[in-house]
Amino acid sequence: MTLTSFAVPITAVVMLLLLLALFRSRIAPDALFIGAVGTLMVTGVLTPREAFGGFANEGVLTVAVLYIVAAAIKETGGVQWIVQNILGKPGGVWQAQLRLMLPVTLFSAFLNNTPVVAMLVPAVSEWSRRHGLPVSKLFIPLSYAAILGGTCTLIGTSTNLVVNGMLIEATGSGFGLFGFAAIGLPVAIVGIATIVIATRFLLPDRKPLTEQVENMREYVVEMLVDPTGPMPGKTIEQAGLRHLPGCYLIEIARGDELLSGVGPTQKLLADDRLMFVGSVDSVVDLQKIRGLIPATNQVFKLSGHRSQRELVEAVVSDASPLNGITIKEGEFRTRYGAVVLAVSRLGERVPGKLGAIRLRPGDTLLIEAGEGFLTAQRHSRDFYLVRAIDNGALPRHDKAPLALGIMGAMIALAGFGVLPMLHAALAAAGALIVTGCLRLHAARSSVDMGVIVVIAAAFGLSAALDKTGLAALLADSLLDIAGDGRVAILMALFAATALLSSLMTNNAAAALVFPTAMSMAAQTSVEPTAAALAVIFGASACYITPIGYQTNLMVMGPGGYRFGDFVGIGTVLTLVTGVVFALLV
Repeated sequence: MTLTSFAVPITAVVMLLLLLALFRSRIAPDALFIGAVGTLMVTGVLTPREAFGGFANEGVLTVAVLYIVAAAIKETGGVQWIVQNILGKPGGVWQAQLRLMLPVTLFSAFLNNTPVVAMLVPAVSEWSRRHGLPVSKLFIPLSYAAILGGTCTLIGTSTNLVVNGMLIEATGSGFGLFGFAAIGLPVAIVGIATIVIATRFLLPDRKPLTEQVENMREYVVEMLVDPTGPMPGKTIEQAGLRHLPGCYLIEIARGDELLSGVGPTQKLLADDRLMFVGSVDSVVDLQKIRGLIPATNQVFKLSGHRSQRELVEAVVSDASPLNGITIKEGEFRTRYGAVVLAVSRLGERVPGKLGAIRLRPGDTLLIEAGEGFLTAQRHSRDFYLVRAIDNGALPRHDKAPLALGIMGAMIALAGFGVLPMLHAALAAAGALIVTGCLRLHAARSSVDMGVIVVIAAAFGLSAALDKTGLAALLADSLLDIAGDGRVAILMALFAATALLSSLMTNNAAAALVFPTAMSMAAQTSVEPTAAALAVIFGASACYITPIGYQTNLMVMGPGGYRFGDFVGIGTVLTLVTGVVFALLV
């Protein structure tokens, strides 16, 4: 298929409409991207291979596999370990941002930043819920910190290596491992400070949906301090039970003694019975905390390991045989092969011993059940409604060290160049499934196909910009404005590469601008290494749009962002990093 004479205007119009739709429309981004790429293919601008070749791209496949690895860390409770031991307890939003960005920047200087972000997305979600932090103030800083860290060393991003390879081919010499750290470190430090300040004004304060919904159902749930777990001897605060989102500890039963008005310094003992009051999501979180087990011994009479079960809500119908009798009298476990953990009536908690509560029509039961319960009872006359609770899978804490070890091995193998990132991720995902850290159906459902589609389609759009010459035209137009001054030329190279990185992959942007950079260096007093640095730092300044870099796309959903959220803070960060670069190069 030959390129038509209308390819340039068609591509320009499609790109403009896509950007406008991303700004103004409520249509899902993956649908918009597929529509744009499909239009370019149908009109003859792209071949099918060019349009959808991104789905076979190694980077896209790596992101997909990393979702599986991250799901295993979450399912084994490894996320809680990361939250407690790495992120800790912040004093406020800006302290939380620093606690998050500083280690991420350090890790990303030596490791591929995509797995770093992928591993931390579920941990940051959990962390924000636990401490009541707005997720919208954390996820863009997470992505931007990973990008900033990549500018500190030669191995920080693949773009650095690509440009270094082209520089060696052009001049015979390249950069060392810390060859541009003298610029990268100040850029990262100033960038982090800019993010902390700018997020106060340029990012929305969006809280998780559970905090926005009023009149949520309240449950009373009884948990036992596991004698073999890590909690005996710790205070309430040390055990992480003081600031649970949407949930609070009302009393502790210790033998014949009842402790009310529990303070943060109260020490926990083995077999303490803890009484919590909270919403369904907070009760679900309680079931996942290592060291707490349900106080009802009926849970341990169910077949199979707890990790093979899920949490379900069921509303008792007026035709149910449970009406008017207690849970114990109704022999719930024997009848349904499941166990009631808590009861809510008209959205409020029901006092009294769980087994002694007499059920009524409309009572909502929080149930721990095997995977077959939902299928068997979905259309039963015993319940008005039966639904699985989102994220209701129960973790296997005993597998957490193994899962974290496999993840660490994956990062080490990829970081030291023993295996390519995709190979290391595939090996880790396979090991996590084989060792029982992640169930097969959970692995299948863990991949966010919306993100994968957007990233893959972005490669098609990048190919169209390159093929039609639009990318080169944009770069040349900016460079023509630069003039002859050294700083002006370097800033024009930086700006051209940064602009292209906002519309296409940064590797492609760097590859397009690099020949022009070398040509300008040969014709002026600008050193080839300085011109190459302008391309490297410009390619990494992919902050303005979510399509500029895969980590931006990965945090877009969890952070509840819109396209425009990236534009404001991304523009500020691009300008600031550009100025710092100009002062130091």
